[in-house]
Amino acid sequence: MLRKVLIANRGEIAVRVIRALREMNIPSVAVFSDVDRHALHVRMADEAVGIGGAASADSYLRMDKIIDAARKVGADSIHPGYGFLSENAAFAALCEKEGLIFIGPPSSAIEQLGSKTSARQLAKRAGTPIPPGTEEALNNANEAKAIAREVGYPVILKAASGGGGKGMRRVEREEDLEAAFRDASSEAERSFRDSAVYIEKFIVRPRHIEIQILGDHHGNMIYLGERECSIQRRHQKVVEEAPSPFIVNHPELRAKMGEAAVAAAKEAGYTNAGTCEFLVDIHGNFYFLEMNTRLQVEHPVTESITSIDLVKWQLRIAAGEKLTLKQEDISIRGWSMECRLYAEDADNGFLPSPGEITSLSLPGGPGVRLDSGVYPGWKVPLEYDPLLIKLVAWAETREDVVHRLIRALEETHIGGIRTNVEFFLDLLADTEFLAADLHTGFLDEWFTRRKKHEFTPAEIEAAKRVSALARRPKPQQVHVKSKWKELPLR
Repeated sequence: MLRKVLIANRGEIAVRVIRALREMNIPSVAVFSDVDRHALHVRMADEAVGIGGAASADSYLRMDKIIDAARKVGADSIHPGYGFLSENAAFAALCEKEGLIFIGPPSSAIEQLGSKTSARQLAKRAGTPIPPGTEEALNNANEAKAIAREVGYPVILKAASGGGGKGMRRVEREEDLEAAFRDASSEAERSFRDSAVYIEKFIVRPRHIEIQILGDHHGNMIYLGERECSIQRRHQKVVEEAPSPFIVNHPELRAKMGEAAVAAAKEAGYTNAGTCEFLVDIHGNFYFLEMNTRLQVEHPVTESITSIDLVKWQLRIAAGEKLTLKQEDISIRGWSMECRLYAEDADNGFLPSPGEITSLSLPGGPGVRLDSGVYPGWKVPLEYDPLLIKLVAWAETREDVVHRLIRALEETHIGGIRTNVEFFLDLLADTEFLAADLHTGFLDEWFTRRKKHEFTPAEIEAAKRVSALARRPKPQQVHVKSKWKELPLR
């Protein structure tokens, strides 16, 4: 087993890893920047080491400082969490060179899967379906036009080294493609220092569904069902659930997607936890999107429905243990849903809302899980992603889990800063969300509907029933009629 683990991250994911380590009797080491000196993960770890200034570039992204910290405290392994250096092949390679165990896949797998074009080539070799388009970066806009004519509009341009929607442009007609190519390349260069972009057929109204995999160093690999991640804002996931309300009615599709994910991962020589992301069209055709070579933010929903602790298995696999789970052992029970609670101002275009948390009251009860990195009196820094808490609910059915999540949100109070709690209460009461008619453009359409549509009495009553608001006497207090408006999306 591992001797001592340094967590090269912060916030709720660092806390999550520390808790798993404590249950396994493995000492934990936190690292922190100047503004994180009093953060919860620092308070909870067995040891903590300062690694520099507030900016990520001066601290959490400094490979040399993290390696030095591991050496200083005698850690034999590093858990990267997600974000920061978690998908950095150079960092994984540096750990390997320094004799430190990187709790994740080998650097060679991260490198192969880190480039979108390389990942597409790998998926194709593995027999995993990919959308029509290019498997190499485009040389110029004229080449893009030729491919677009072949696959048909609409198409989408994507940064070869990108993620999070940066360097991405949807194009509906040929006359717009040259400008879109220029803009996508420019944004890709600014964001990733790589201007390369590729093109693929745009799948209309797709679902974003991902498959969780686990693989050990002995050739064993399994998939642990799927997660529905179609509720996105500006290509960032907002609500995740497992299982998918679409896949749950098509178990044969789950098996095909799971097998395709395992095939792609094996082709890359993958080990540890990872996620293969797919787009699924209305006919049930699925296409490889990318592979995330790390633990996902939304991993708790998979843990909830499978009763498998993914972080503990990351640690065991990194220590060289064999998977004791076989594919036939994996079963799915109930439904789980996660909301990411952010320090952001929903009344003002979801801008970050840093500041001191003056009071904090969080929900509990059966089927409620909180992955949190905050406490009363802590100051939310401006320098990092403003994720505060992942609120996760589990119940026997999707309807029940929505009820439970709404109840938990109504019990949530975070004072001193603005949060997106009310936004989630509005969204979960939406009739189309409840009907599970989901796709990646759902929120864009939802914001538009809210601006244009006066809610009918029937819709208001449905929202009242779903969110258990019957105790509130006035219809105008129903969450679906909140005052804020989303700024135009681009």
